[in-house]
Amino acid sequence: MADDNKGPGALDESTENAALGDALAAEHAAVWGYGVVGAALGGDARQQAAAAESAHRDVRDQVSALLAGRKADVVDAKGAYALPFPVLSAVDAAALGAVLEDGVAAAWVRVLDQAAERSTRELAVGVLSAAEVRAVGWRAAAGRTPITLAFPGLPGQ
Repeated sequence: MADDNKGPGALDESTENAALGDALAAEHAAVWGYGVVGAALGGDARQQAAAAESAHRDVRDQVSALLAGRKADVVDAKGAYALPFPVLSAVDAAALGAVLEDGVAAAWVRVLDQAAERSTRELAVGVLSAAEVRAVGWRAAAGRTPITLAFPGLPGQ
């Protein structure tokens, strides 16, 4: 049952589902992108990319099941995604990992904003937190600063 909020601009399951659909699309992109990240890395860094990909697969599957259970549209993955820059080195791969996590974080911030259900907000906070933890590692490996963001997923950082 949705939290009680019946005033103007009230959130409902349809606003929540739309935001979850956007988050699902970001999760699909992250899963695909981590294939590129992992291919450019070796050793422990490749394992880090594989763990991140697995985490995004788990979230993707959870959100897909949630939307399907609600009889809402489940966004399909694309065959490929455009990379924001060429990945020619381990530093580029780490930078792409940070970009992927930042993209996922932005989508989950929108879920937080549009969620009508407490359980959805709890899911969003957990996914957003995990994305920022992974992003910190990728930013450090890419030599990016700041390494941490005060408000992950929000524009202008």
